[in-house]
Amino acid sequence: MEISNRKAYHDYFFEAKYIAGLVLTGTEVKSLRNGKASFNDSYCYFADGELFVKSLHIAEYTLGTYYNHDTVRERKLLLNKNELKKLAAKTTEKGYSIIPLKIFLSEKGIFKMEIGLGKGKKIYDKRETIKERDTDRDIKRKYGV
Repeated sequence: MEISNRKAYHDYFFEAKYIAGLVLTGTEVKSLRNGKASFNDSYCYFADGELFVKSLHIAEYTLGTYYNHDTVRERKLLLNKNELKKLAAKTTEKGYSIIPLKIFLSEKGIFKMEIGLGKGKKIYDKRETIKERDTDRDIKRKYGV
């Protein structure tokens, strides 16, 4: 079970990746098990020394009652203090941001989020990435590598 943010790799260069725990409610977990999440414009930010993810859309659980969750609420991410300090120091530099990359189910049955410390790509970088991907695809097609 994995939900990934493919657009992030098109828009950012990633220097480091971290695995963070997510603070979720019961209906959010059930909705994630059904694969109902969207990363459109989601990002991470610091508030009072804690890391939160904003604009992560987890659809309402269809069988939920009035206990159902808010679909785009801010969710807390769980990392250890050293990782939080490193990320906080890097995000103060110009051009760096923390982007959610994927949500997956760990071996223990707990949902985790992979986040990346990314630097935004320029338009010419995006074009270069597309060219490399196309040439790799052509080579694989032609030589069957």
